[in-house]
Amino acid sequence: MDSERHGPLAGFTIGVTAARRADELGALLQRRGGSVVHAPALRIVPLADDTELLTATKELIDTVPDVVVATTAIGFRGWIAAADGWGHGEELLACLRGVELLARGPKVKGAIRAVGLVEAWSPGSESMAEVLDRLLGEGVEGRRVALQLHGEPLPGFVESLRAGGAEVVVVPVYRWMPPEDLAPVDRLIDAVVARAVDAITFTSAPAAASLLARAGERGRLPALLDALRHDVLAACVGPVTALPLQARGIDTVQPDRYRLGPLVQVLCTELPGRARALPVAGHRVEIRGHAVLVDGELRPVPPAGMALLHTLARRPGWVVSRAELLRALPGSGRDEHAVETAMARLRTALGAPRLIHTVVKRGYRLALDPAADSKYADA
Repeated sequence: MDSERHGPLAGFTIGVTAARRADELGALLQRRGGSVVHAPALRIVPLADDTELLTATKELIDTVPDVVVATTAIGFRGWIAAADGWGHGEELLACLRGVELLARGPKVKGAIRAVGLVEAWSPGSESMAEVLDRLLGEGVEGRRVALQLHGEPLPGFVESLRAGGAEVVVVPVYRWMPPEDLAPVDRLIDAVVARAVDAITFTSAPAAASLLARAGERGRLPALLDALRHDVLAACVGPVTALPLQARGIDTVQPDRYRLGPLVQVLCTELPGRARALPVAGHRVEIRGHAVLVDGELRPVPPAGMALLHTLARRPGWVVSRAELLRALPGSGRDEHAVETAMARLRTALGAPRLIHTVVKRGYRLALDPAADSKYADA
């Protein structure tokens, strides 16, 4: 199969907004044939410099809570390490030994046990909703609950506990800030607007919110939203991550398991499924983001050529005028000679010049096979 030969993501470009584990995600995508554009939408505040975390830690040591909820392994480990660095490590561990310690999932349980502690309970579903149900079922009236966050809020969690009468202390491990260098983010936004990427991945809600906010600052939010609603696939690691996008009317895809590997597998299914496959001049032509599979052979195509090909493929077999093709070319001005130049390069890139016919004084058309004419004429 073509996907086995070239990888299911061959010919597609994917934007990565993650700050943490971006290299891992990028490597997974590239291993499956994809091209990656990395633009971290956030940066992590170094724990040693985080006065907000230090303040929350001292507050818990001074006034021990009834319950502590640990949400992520890396966040819990980072919290303990930061407390050690500040000289409060033993005090924090002593505090945690005397509380009901809840772990969101098996990785967090491992982090808890690695420092000599034992969790009181952990949900089989790894769901914070199940943690919330347990707390509310036990009753939280008058109880002090500490919640270790990992850079992003948990919608409704804190509010529900407070509505139940709990005092909630938030421990903000790994807080996010806008990136110091905004140029990569700006380039990614421009690439999404130009449809130069086929998908964009999000692994945290703050990253999604940050990208939208930056687009708004630049006056590009309407164009970005249009691209994400119609052409560029938004892939999120889980439902919480998707919330800022869904609030803007953007449909997202998510894996069943909220991990990087399953996120990549979703893209491996979704992107090839969106590619256009046509029978043209005796060949099977599959049009992907920045490349074309011609009879299973991957053919990289320059951006101008892809713009022409996508325009022709909207009405396969029909003549498309030079004027319409000119409008599709990025930055081409008004010279129809640009169409001829780009078309010549496109034919060369495809390796099969007869795929596209020149119709004298009218324009160009994809040479759709006769058996397919009626199907696409009625479409």
